[in-house]
Amino acid sequence: MIASAAIAPLLIYGYVSVDSLRNGVAQSAQAGNAAVATQISKRIALYFDNNKRVLRSIADQLQGTELEGWQQKRVLTNHLLDFDEFREITLFDAAGRALATSQLTTPTVTVPDATAVGDGSIYIAPPTLDKENLPTTTMALRLSGAHSGWIVAEISLEALWSAVDEIKVGETGFAVLLDDRDTILAHGRADAKRLIAGGATETPEQQLAVSLRKAGTQTAAAVLKNADGDRLFAVATAVHIPDWTVIVEHPQKEALAVAHALERQLLAAIGLALLATVGAGWLWGRSFIRRIFALTRVTRALASGDMEARVHLRGKDEIRQLGDSFNSMADRLVQLQEEIRKQERQVMFGRIAAGLVHDLSHPIQTIGNSCKLIQRIFDDAEYRATFRQTVERELATVKRVLEDLRNIARPMPLEHFSIDASAALAEAVQTMAPLAETAGLTLQLELAHEPAFVEGDLFAIGRVHRNLILNAIQATAPGGLVIAATEIVNDRVRIRITDTGCGIPPDRIGPIFDDFVTTKRRGLGLGLAISKKIVEQLGGRISVTSQVGRGTVFVLDFPRALAPRVAQIAG
Repeated sequence: MIASAAIAPLLIYGYVSVDSLRNGVAQSAQAGNAAVATQISKRIALYFDNNKRVLRSIADQLQGTELEGWQQKRVLTNHLLDFDEFREITLFDAAGRALATSQLTTPTVTVPDATAVGDGSIYIAPPTLDKENLPTTTMALRLSGAHSGWIVAEISLEALWSAVDEIKVGETGFAVLLDDRDTILAHGRADAKRLIAGGATETPEQQLAVSLRKAGTQTAAAVLKNADGDRLFAVATAVHIPDWTVIVEHPQKEALAVAHALERQLLAAIGLALLATVGAGWLWGRSFIRRIFALTRVTRALASGDMEARVHLRGKDEIRQLGDSFNSMADRLVQLQEEIRKQERQVMFGRIAAGLVHDLSHPIQTIGNSCKLIQRIFDDAEYRATFRQTVERELATVKRVLEDLRNIARPMPLEHFSIDASAALAEAVQTMAPLAETAGLTLQLELAHEPAFVEGDLFAIGRVHRNLILNAIQATAPGGLVIAATEIVNDRVRIRITDTGCGIPPDRIGPIFDDFVTTKRRGLGLGLAISKKIVEQLGGRISVTSQVGRGTVFVLDFPRALAPRVAQIAG
């Protein structure tokens, strides 16, 4: 991304530079063509202006000297010999009759039509080709004064033609001359001589001349395409006397040759600069990204539990500062984790100690009180029996607490037999009925209509039943209801323990089956955790739903098993 941001301005600069170079060279080429075309048009205008002055001088000599006819003929002939471009010179009167001519016989030139001349004093006829296929034209000058009339000359355009042919722009540039009818009079390209006065129409040069005449401007520029498909820079300039057009053309390939060379050099320089920029950006970006990847790897290592992972970065930039901050954070994280572990251990030990004190203090105190009494009334046989029962009951309580602690560390061994879940639940209800009666509750039993056999351990399932019923009794206020029920749903056996107690808040119902988690004010919080492990060891599931103030429902879900063989034979 950074390399691209650095390359983009360079590319834009290169594009603008190349485009500006092309446009500048094209404008310069067209300006040069315009200058050449203007010079040619001035030369043509000067050429005809000089011939006009010669004719004016001849007319002055013939009109003001009262020369005889043979003398006038001699003057015309002498001028014909002095000026190579003149082929014939003839003097006409106002009626159009020839007064004197340089021809040996009758003149070949005539007085121009008045409609063609208009109000002008000079008339230049459209050029034609002579017998030698060289362009010629007729130039007529109107005379004024007492001896009004015309002096008409046939002028060869060979010198003008040669002058246009000799004009070169660069190596291959040339000039084209067109008359007022857009007929090509001269063409600088050797292979285009056939177009001269040959009636060619709709050539690019003719179209440009027509556009110039319609626009009424002195100069017009365009890019033309010749028959070979080459593009040409062309500039057309108007020659007002006569109303001809000069076009200078220069092949675009040659005109832009220097620009193309500079363009290639500029593109090469830009390319090298791009490569250097990309290379530098790649190297710098690689070193930059490599350090980012190092940070990512260490972050993943920390997330996976490797708290010893650290990042080692070079340099003195912000990435290095980030790496140092990350290492400091990791070190602090290890310290905090160790502190949390210590605090968790302290909290755990505190809860275990408080739970043991709560669960064992009463049995131990009862045993201690009984021991004190037995010393006083040891001879009482009835009390000795009571003492034995009390000690055995309390020791069983102590043993059960110790068993719970041991079962947390490792799963308890369970036997798998097909047992009747309804019978096991009824036995647990019968055992817990006195406790419910003491608490002022109603303990209700609802059994399925058919035997509900499951694969399980009778003692372990009974322990789960008693634990759930005990929790329901402890959570329900006097006058409440606790229901223990079994039902068969398809191939599953479900056992429900429902109470109308205080319920469990939603934020505490999630971790209720975790170790050392309890909703009671005292106790180890192992009952539900052990119950869940027993149920899952037997292939079942345990779940709970509760509403605060309305009660709680625990559901045990086991796969239904076949009845034991003994039960089948008895049936």
